[in-house]
Amino acid sequence: MKDRIEKLLEQEAKAIKSIPIDEAYEKAIILLFDSIHRKHGKLIASGMGKAGQIAQNIATTFSSTGTPAIFLHPSDAQHGDLGIIQNNDIILLVSNSGKTREILELFKLSRNLYPEIPIIVLTGNRDSPLGELADAVLFTGNPAEVCPLGLTPTTSTTTMTVIGDILVVLMMERIKFSNQDYAKRHHGGYLGRKSRSE
Repeated sequence: MKDRIEKLLEQEAKAIKSIPIDEAYEKAIILLFDSIHRKHGKLIASGMGKAGQIAQNIATTFSSTGTPAIFLHPSDAQHGDLGIIQNNDIILLVSNSGKTREILELFKLSRNLYPEIPIIVLTGNRDSPLGELADAVLFTGNPAEVCPLGLTPTTSTTTMTVIGDILVVLMMERIKFSNQDYAKRHHGGYLGRKSRSE
């Protein structure tokens, strides 16, 4: 079992190291900074299934580090929650295939509401319908899943999480987010105590 675990770790690490680095990161940070920190909007992250869980994690991590963000479930958006979107917001859509029906529909509904709203897509398929429509496309490199069936989102969600972390860190550096800023957002728990002691 040890050898198998080492092999799985190697596959996951290789996928992370193979994430393409291009100008999309800088473009995404510029768009995020402009919408949220200049125009006082917020990030709205969305995805279906496992990708949705990654989107939710990205949103909460952004919020805790000085960049207001929320998660919008694409199905709920079709039943009134689309109203959370304002014209100074920015949207991050997470879809490994770039073809997820509910996410494509959310893209169209959002642009119908505010035609100029910037939309970033995090995907394993940059040539997908979502990739072709987005203002910035963050490409995972489309790694093979470590799942023995090649089906369960495993390595794809690992790379999505890492890309989300990169965006958060780049934005923290851009806005010069400090320990004091962190402490104001973390009243309780170990991290709250740690941030106030430094």
